[in-house]
Amino acid sequence: MLEVRNYIGGEWSVPNSGQTIEVRNPADQDEILGNGYLAGVAEVEVAIAAAEAARVSWAAMPVPKRGEIIECAADILKSRQDDLASFLTREEGKTVADARGELYRAYNVMNYVAAECRRPAGNLIPSELERNLTYTVRQPLGVVALITPWNFPVAIPAWKIAPALAAGNTVVFKPSSTTPLSAAKLVEIFEEAGTPPGVLNLVVGSSAELGDYLLGDRRIRGISFTGSTENGTRIYTACAKRTVKAQCEMGGKNPVLVLKDADLDLAADGIVSGAFGSTGQRCTATSRAVIEETIADKMVAKIVSRISEWKVGNGLDPGIQMGPIVSEAQLRSVERYIDIGCNEGATLVFGGKRIKDLPGFFIEPTLFDHVECRYRIAQEEIFGPVLSVIRVRNYDEGLAAVNDSQYGLAGSIYSSDNVRVFDFCERAEVGMVHINSPTVGGEAQVPFGGIKNSGIGDREQGTTALDFYSDLKIVYVDYTGRARKSKFY
Repeated sequence: MLEVRNYIGGEWSVPNSGQTIEVRNPADQDEILGNGYLAGVAEVEVAIAAAEAARVSWAAMPVPKRGEIIECAADILKSRQDDLASFLTREEGKTVADARGELYRAYNVMNYVAAECRRPAGNLIPSELERNLTYTVRQPLGVVALITPWNFPVAIPAWKIAPALAAGNTVVFKPSSTTPLSAAKLVEIFEEAGTPPGVLNLVVGSSAELGDYLLGDRRIRGISFTGSTENGTRIYTACAKRTVKAQCEMGGKNPVLVLKDADLDLAADGIVSGAFGSTGQRCTATSRAVIEETIADKMVAKIVSRISEWKVGNGLDPGIQMGPIVSEAQLRSVERYIDIGCNEGATLVFGGKRIKDLPGFFIEPTLFDHVECRYRIAQEEIFGPVLSVIRVRNYDEGLAAVNDSQYGLAGSIYSSDNVRVFDFCERAEVGMVHINSPTVGGEAQVPFGGIKNSGIGDREQGTTALDFYSDLKIVYVDYTGRARKSKFY
């Protein structure tokens, strides 16, 4: 059994008082993975102080040298992927295949960011004045706070920590207390890679207590958050009041539009993997299937035939395609939404029940048909393996249904009509569009994020990964050696 630990100023520590924490396998509640105490304000204060003390020396380190540390951490992570995948499955519940995918994504992101440390970080801009050099550079914010969720406890921290460090910031990292042990393993890797004391600090505690403290501390100059829209908007508002940068990746209610000219088998495969892979517990999961009426019966039958064969169980077991819900509280929330869907008048076609002969938080993959856009199950994020089918008469009605949402993270269309495909690319109100493929997935070198209530602030990852974590400075170098008369200032 592991202890739930903090990492502050280069030292691992265990609080000896406060609120207790126990980490159990969501697939087998008899397996206790770790326990301990949650950090409080005292610990987060020390962590901020450690980050502040290390800030100047870390920012002064040449950027390529910072990149070497990140690259080393990526290599260590890759070398341990087998053990890490098994542990990640035991703590979060996802299948080993999904865990491996998460770790590979983390590795790719860290490798990409390390390489960015050897690329130019600014631009040389032509000046309209003679003998005048104008250029831009990027400089670190200072101390930044990173607040991450439980559903990707390695990949999401990795794609925040790596660019934060690469840009020259020091970090206070607060992971979800649902999956603190995987987060600690990632920090151990950065420590082993040579990250100096105080540069990366880990505190495991209550989001309300620690989050509020991080929001209010004047030494925190940026906050990157992934989680619910409710918490993200609160964080963004609080940061705006202090003129502090904020980056919030929030909820999703991701649609797939299937037109009658689509490859229906391809669409069914994509919808099922997008809706029920990772137990539907990802912000890009498919939760709405908007289908033309003339093919809706066929599509529903194809979806049912696939999920009826899915194997649900402990993600460590061979052949398992869907693991448990992460916690009892989340399971109850999913069950509540299933009841809401039934009461609203939707047709429960498949699933909807808890699997009681398994020793964890298991529920069947669940499919609703004849869902109307106004229903709560079509509007609110469920964050579980629940898919709603919305029937439409034509493409225009389908596009309207796709956009009938407060969220705008990812969307997908299945069609062989290039005119409608490219129209969808322009008019779908989402930050990421997929053509003839699921709503989930992404690549390390590609920006990630949404619009509307799904995201605010700079995009994460890819070519924009370092934008949030740095300020742009413009430099004018006049090498005439004499005073000029300006025409406009």
